[in-house]
Amino acid sequence: MIAYALLVVAVAAQRLVEALISRRNAAWSLQRGGVEFGRRHYPFLVVLHVGLLTGCLVEPLLAHRDFVPLLGWPMFGLLLGAQALRVWCISTLGPRWNFRVIVVPGLPRVRSGPYRYLSHPNYVAVVVEGLALPLIHSAWITATAFTVLNVAALSVRIRTEERALGLATATV
Repeated sequence: MIAYALLVVAVAAQRLVEALISRRNAAWSLQRGGVEFGRRHYPFLVVLHVGLLTGCLVEPLLAHRDFVPLLGWPMFGLLLGAQALRVWCISTLGPRWNFRVIVVPGLPRVRSGPYRYLSHPNYVAVVVEGLALPLIHSAWITATAFTVLNVAALSVRIRTEERALGLATATV
């Protein structure tokens, strides 16, 4: 459990670093006339992701979940793949990447890197991480709850992004 707790803490630390990058990049976009969309749903996403990390730590302890190698190791591999995809998304978008939906009118939609294959590859990483991280230590309630709530959140988020990107790129 200690190694798993350290892994969850490492993922949380990664999110904190990403939050700093996001803040810097949001300022970059806003300085260039960026417009934010979907402000109202953003706090729910923050709570949802904090809940994921909390559930990953609490459920295995309270429910006395064991590490099951046949489940845990493949989930660890999926988590690493999700992290690699997330880093690829962030590096591809560069200063345009942030946690919020901020688009700079006139900039063309990014169609390189993973965006060459998928419209929203970062959300694939989020979905995989939301299943894999808790299942590494058999936290199936956390994995299920996050996934159900995340489907609802992503349905709002993706519609918001598509609308924002459509409005922004219409000026190109």
